[in-house]
Amino acid sequence: MEYYHLSQLVHQHAKKYGDQEAVKFYDKAAQAWLSVSWEDFSKKIITVAQSMCHLGVKPQSNIGIYTQNMAECLYIDYGAFANRAVMVPMYATASVPQISYIIEEAEIQLMFVGEQNQYDNVWKVFQKSKALKQIVILSPEVKKAPEDKISMYFDHFCSPKNRSSQDIDTVEKRMKEAKNEDIAHIIYTSGTTGEPKGVVLTHSNYIEVCKTHDIRLSYLPPRFLSISFLPLAHIFEKAWSIYCLHRGCSIAINLDPKEITTAIKEVKPEAMCSVPRFWEKVYVGVQDKIENSNFITKALFLNAISTGRKYNFDYINKGKKPPFFLQLKFNFYVKTVYAALKKVLGIERGVIFPCAGAALSDKIIVLLRSVNIPLVYGYGLTETTATVCCYPPENFELGTMGKIMPNLDVRIGENNEIQVKGESIMHYYYKKPEATTQAFTEDGWFRTGDAGNLTEQNGIVMTERIKDLYKTSNGKYIAPQQLETRLTDDKYIDSAIIIGDQRKYVTALIVPDFVELAKYAKEHKISFNELGDLCTNQAIIDLYNSRIGPMQNEFAGFEQIKQFALLSEPFTIDTGELTNTLKMRRRFIADKYKETIDRMYPVD
Repeated sequence: MEYYHLSQLVHQHAKKYGDQEAVKFYDKAAQAWLSVSWEDFSKKIITVAQSMCHLGVKPQSNIGIYTQNMAECLYIDYGAFANRAVMVPMYATASVPQISYIIEEAEIQLMFVGEQNQYDNVWKVFQKSKALKQIVILSPEVKKAPEDKISMYFDHFCSPKNRSSQDIDTVEKRMKEAKNEDIAHIIYTSGTTGEPKGVVLTHSNYIEVCKTHDIRLSYLPPRFLSISFLPLAHIFEKAWSIYCLHRGCSIAINLDPKEITTAIKEVKPEAMCSVPRFWEKVYVGVQDKIENSNFITKALFLNAISTGRKYNFDYINKGKKPPFFLQLKFNFYVKTVYAALKKVLGIERGVIFPCAGAALSDKIIVLLRSVNIPLVYGYGLTETTATVCCYPPENFELGTMGKIMPNLDVRIGENNEIQVKGESIMHYYYKKPEATTQAFTEDGWFRTGDAGNLTEQNGIVMTERIKDLYKTSNGKYIAPQQLETRLTDDKYIDSAIIIGDQRKYVTALIVPDFVELAKYAKEHKISFNELGDLCTNQAIIDLYNSRIGPMQNEFAGFEQIKQFALLSEPFTIDTGELTNTLKMRRRFIADKYKETIDRMYPVD
């Protein structure tokens, strides 16, 4: 298989696949999924590339994109690659301070925005920005600010008057001069202090990803349809989409994550990246279906699961041939129970469903694999261009995050840290030499910040996070100190600890400033016998609700506190919550207040 530079990839496939489908997207006006052929995909990319050139984009200059998933994301990415330019994707949910930081540090002059909220936020940044010069709006439904004289809509950006013969020649020349060492993306990821770090990924990083995944996923059909569910600003979805296009696959672009269950049923994808939370909901749904079925149906479900578990785990996963009658029984369930279940979900055509971004319970993996859902669990980081390890088709080990990818070296370093070396590892953090130095060992291994161990079969087991950075079960990173610091700026809050690692959303344990709170209670004639009584008083809870909300405006939605609990006792050294240097002992606090925390996460 050939491995093309990303500036050439789509155009080479256009010669091979022609009018076959490359991209699908939902058209609101037509209320239907529309297809874009490889030939048209190639043409759209060249149009975008020439228009970029016309606006002054230079090789290795940085271009920003801030949007929900759209087909235009692909045109813009590959149009930038044709110019040897660098794409800097930003989450559609990122706040104004977050995108402002990235725009200024990366000196982004040209910015693509998706829908109204993204436009409004970028327009706020533009008015104070020293870098930003031009905004291109992807959605025609966006209403521009009355004083906005510099933004243009995507259709206008792509119009013939925004291209010249010189632009055509320049883009052709740049594509011929493209090098594997060129930077493809700068993907910003939050650090423990909350200050974003730009991970620099080159075309060679992505080419290596394609090579290693071809080896690990050699059992897949040559081409398939994948639906883009996770944000294309996420390295998992970004790297997977590049790999899919490398394979000549078609990609269906899902605009609204909330509509994914509907989109899946309409598109019937053969592949989809997801975070564990998606499959956790599937697991709960299956369990509910079983529990609420009549005796005969329940027995059938349980037997189907038991059969699939024995077939897949006792035989197939061990490389052994199943007995004849077990094979016969399994094939029966493949055509009946398993097929019915997958049809309800819209995944009856599934060939692979990669899952990563947070911990996934073995019981969920066992159930899904038992009912013939081809889930592939794995682990990786932005800095490793996604996959460090994932489950192979056979001989995978439960309890691990998968087997180390081909051509990648992994070792366990000091403090049991998982350390990685290989061609898929980032080169450096953008404009952060000190952070880059800290990220690598003296002998050149990347430090993941995660602790774990290796199995005899080259599986990776992660035991804990060394770096103090939370990741929700939806795969979003949360830097707790930044929000904690913001909370303790309030006069009614003495201290606070953010909860959210491997959880569905962010919550907080808050210790009130009881001196100030007592004053407030007396002023508002709120009676209490002990100060601790105030922590459960609804008027006091309403007070904190009214103050916490505005304090979070600078944070993205997924970073904001959804629930909180007021604690009646302060954190101290004597009671164990604080170290001798007055740092919070997070694990101790989480264990001590486990019941309080669990009440903030009711079962769905």
